Amino acid sequence: MTLGLLGSHLGVAQATGEPGTGAGTSPTTGVTVTDPVADEVSPDSELDDGDPDVAPSEEDLALGADSTVEEPEAAPETAEDGGRVGLVAGQKAVCDKQVKDVADTPGAQFVACASSLEPAVELNTDEQAALSQLDAPADTSAAESAVLADVPDAEQAGSQGTAPDTADDMASTAAPADEPADTAAAAKRKPWKEPKWCIDAGVDSTWYIERMRGCGIWRAEVNAVDVRTGRKVGGIKYLVIGYSFSARDSKTWAYQVRLLESSRWGRAVNGTKASGSASCVGKCKVTNKSFPAQTISKSAEPYGQFFMDTTINTTASKQRGTGRSVASWTFSNPEWVAPSEPTKHSTVDVRCDNALPGAPRQVGCVNLQAVPVISYSLTGPWPEVAQHIKDAQATGLPGKYGTTNYLTRLTDSKKIKENREKACPQSLQRPPGKSCDEYPFASTWQGAKHGNGKFSRRMVNAKQNTDAGKALKGFYTYSRVLEGDRFLVWIR
Repeated sequence: MTLGLLGSHLGVAQATGEPGTGAGTSPTTGVTVTDPVADEVSPDSELDDGDPDVAPSEEDLALGADSTVEEPEAAPETAEDGGRVGLVAGQKAVCDKQVKDVADTPGAQFVACASSLEPAVELNTDEQAALSQLDAPADTSAAESAVLADVPDAEQAGSQGTAPDTADDMASTAAPADEPADTAAAAKRKPWKEPKWCIDAGVDSTWYIERMRGCGIWRAEVNAVDVRTGRKVGGIKYLVIGYSFSARDSKTWAYQVRLLESSRWGRAVNGTKASGSASCVGKCKVTNKSFPAQTISKSAEPYGQFFMDTTINTTASKQRGTGRSVASWTFSNPEWVAPSEPTKHSTVDVRCDNALPGAPRQVGCVNLQAVPVISYSLTGPWPEVAQHIKDAQATGLPGKYGTTNYLTRLTDSKKIKENREKACPQSLQRPPGKSCDEYPFASTWQGAKHGNGKFSRRMVNAKQNTDAGKALKGFYTYSRVLEGDRFLVWIR
């Protein structure tokens, strides 16, 4: 988690019924203000996050990045179009039909039955052991940025073959060995490391999402069924780790599914392989996919990697569109009459756009349902701004972290100016070294003029106010907060 200190333009008192106060006194607290800066500040310098159509400076962007809270939250169960995210139900009926369809096939003995992804309360011992074998995860997004900067050519996409290996199955009590073909296919690729918070969350069949990353763990199994009796004779239980990431300045986003065997039992499952593909729903297309046939065992983890591009019209301005990728995989085995029916798993909605104020030609993608959070510290470089926001939120004003009482971004320059002028009119006297700070921010629809009329203002250190405003502008750009997007403010 990256914790920072950010801000915006706030003001000097509260809203309606503001008591008359003398210069040098905070209307919200009644405390006499000290003068940390010698020179008086002109109201004209109180631009807070500035003109939304002007690109942020490198300093603004760095401040915004440092102020952005990277803390995953549980994603909603449904996508933007109402479809369920992650879990795909109904596999039992598919299995029953498959058994019936092959019952009269000459020589058929076993058929595969793959379960739906299943919810779970906590990891069992076998699942904990499977996850403990993973490489140490990383909490930095540097690896994701490197992957998206070096997307494989579409022509170099991995094999999509699903044909089972022809080697005889081993004894039912022996674990299958990795085979040379699998090793060669996987040698050109490496699985991406999931964030530590994903592994820590355990199996609860939920996507956890940040603005540009998502990850979750699901439980599933595949079983061998005797076509003559309809009974299961063996099975493999496994975990599915879904992992996706995007970038604020790329039209491409990535998705990986990894299958981890946790336990197996019975007959006709040794030598089982998994292979798959992916598709896209909405404004996106799969440009590269790699999920060749790979053995699944305690020591072999099949995985697929996919790259998606947005299909919004980037030649037009202010475009935005959402899409989600759906991975599917089947299991095959020499003893089965046919591969299993596909098991499917989808990402959350990813929104790509070129509608970011100040960067009209830049395309970037974020997790639509992840609400970005900006953080201020009471002990950081802008403590007066942070204290004002904390006090303002305590009165019930919106935007407090941990609530659903969101702030929503406003990008109309005229309306922003109207918010600012109502909360901090130029006629309002500023003590030396102070500037007028207002909350909610003028660059939100909850601001003094265009909100419900409730706001807070306070005179704060002018330098702190200016720098906090730069951070807010950088935050908007770093997290791709568009017109009408929700966000929260966390006071640390």
